Amino acid sequence: MAAKAAEVEAGGRAVRVSSPDRVIYEATDRTPEVTKLMVAEYVASVGDGLMRALRDRPTALERWPSGVREGMRLATGPQDSKADAFYQKRVPKGAPDYLETATVTFPSGRTADEICPTEIAVPVWCAHMGTITFHPWPVRRTEDPASLDRPDELRIDLDPQPGTTFSDAVRVADVARELLEELGLRGYPKTSGNRGVHVYVRIEPRWEFTDLRHAAIGFGRALEQRDDQVTTAWWKEERGERIFVDYNQNNRDRTIASAYSLRPKPGAPVSTPLTWAELAEVRDPRDLNLVTVPERLASEGDAWATIDDEAFSLEPLLELWETLPGGELNFPPDYPKMPGEPPRVQPSKKVAEHWDDDGNRIG
Repeated sequence: MAAKAAEVEAGGRAVRVSSPDRVIYEATDRTPEVTKLMVAEYVASVGDGLMRALRDRPTALERWPSGVREGMRLATGPQDSKADAFYQKRVPKGAPDYLETATVTFPSGRTADEICPTEIAVPVWCAHMGTITFHPWPVRRTEDPASLDRPDELRIDLDPQPGTTFSDAVRVADVARELLEELGLRGYPKTSGNRGVHVYVRIEPRWEFTDLRHAAIGFGRALEQRDDQVTTAWWKEERGERIFVDYNQNNRDRTIASAYSLRPKPGAPVSTPLTWAELAEVRDPRDLNLVTVPERLASEGDAWATIDDEAFSLEPLLELWETLPGGELNFPPDYPKMPGEPPRVQPSKKVAEHWDDDGNRIG
């Protein structure tokens, strides 16, 4: 007989959680078996930090309704109809009446109403729906409709390539911190929940997504000049054993796992905000998980508690984009061909005479 539904208290609301005993994460040598109810309780327990990351932001959901197991796959497109997990970009059916939405526009021009969390009961309900990772847009909904086209944070995604480690990403993150400080900006780091490191910078919502992307490229190029273990090369065959600055995470409809999100890895790891001093001491990001993070948050507080205190200008980074050589870089493959974009073909397969100066294939 299936277990009766349970309830989780979340901001004064009792949120129903069906199939509370369903195992979402199997036990590991450092964590116990994690049930669906435990995931919902975790989300409620990190409510202040999680809502600091999600409040008023259109948010896509990464849903693993059958739990996380070795060999399970996350759908990345229509071709993955038989995958075990998927991204939910539109509001799921059966949403409670207190759930609010925001209408976002995708690169294709299509629109969708996405969840826009305004209280912790919403992410807890999403956990009831099998969500483990929240993917907020870098914009906030306000009374001005244009606010959803004006990013308010830069996201620096430091992605270790094969042959590099989490420790390499931590070292490069500290170089990024130094560069940001020299430019008059303040970065807030967190673990990705896997091998990488993310650094966020709150910015004034005065620029478009194209500007945000160019700022990320400019910063990545300056970081490359400062550290030879850094690369902005889009093609994997050109990256080598370096830390990739994934500038494309700053495009429209490109999102990163939020602060305090669980990740679909054994042991229920958490994308955890840290101070710079704390990040330098982390040896294994798996130590930051569903069990340890709520205790840490309760005892030490949120390392990102002051992230909204000041918003910075993008101008120093846009100046890097304008002055450092290199020009436009490749967009994700699902984007339409963009002005000035290089050819969308691996360098090792490119035949020069098949492409014009604007990166268009000659028929």
